[in-house]
Amino acid sequence: MFIQTETTPNPATLKFLPGETVLGSGTADFTEAGTAAASPLARRIFAVPGVTGVFLGSDFVTVTKADSAVWDHLKPSVLGAIMEHYQSGAPAIEGVAQSAHNDQAGPDAGIVEQIKELLDTRVRPAVAQDGGDITFHGFDRGVVYLHMQGACAGCPSSTLTLKMGIENLLRHYIPEVTEVRPVG
Repeated sequence: MFIQTETTPNPATLKFLPGETVLGSGTADFTEAGTAAASPLARRIFAVPGVTGVFLGSDFVTVTKADSAVWDHLKPSVLGAIMEHYQSGAPAIEGVAQSAHNDQAGPDAGIVEQIKELLDTRVRPAVAQDGGDITFHGFDRGVVYLHMQGACAGCPSSTLTLKMGIENLLRHYIPEVTEVRPVG
C-alpha cells in the first residue's frame, strides 16, 4: 500500500491519501482522542503521540499535530498507523456516519436548503482538496453559522476563506444572507 501525503494551508495539518475509500459517504471529525470511540482508524492514529485531531473524508485522512510536535518525526508513525488499519480490515467507522449538516426547520427552511446546496456543490469539494470540510451549523436573522473541520479548523487562512469566499458566494445567490460566522 502506498499512502500519499499532501500539505494543507494549515501548517499543523497534513492530508494522507491511502488510495482507497476512507468513508463511503459523509465525513467524521475527531478533535480529541476521547471522541474517537466509534472509529478504529481514528483511535489508531490518536495512539501516535503528538496527534491532536483526525478528520476522515471520502478518500483522505487529515491529521492535526500539537504545536510541539514535528512532522518529520510524526509522519512515519501516522503512515504506519494508517497502513496497519487498512491491513486489519476494520472499518474506518463502526455504525453509520452522521449527516454533515445540522438540520434546521421553521420559516427559514427554504433558505437553509439553498445554503446547504451551495455548500455541498461549491464549497465542500474545494475545501476537501485542502483536507478539510465546512458544514452548516445554523441560520439566524441573515447570519449563517458554519463549522470548520479538519485542516480548516485553526487554519490561518480560514477567516479569509469564510469572509471573502463563502460569504460573498452565499450573499450573491441568497439575498437573505448578510454574514457568515464560524462556530467552535
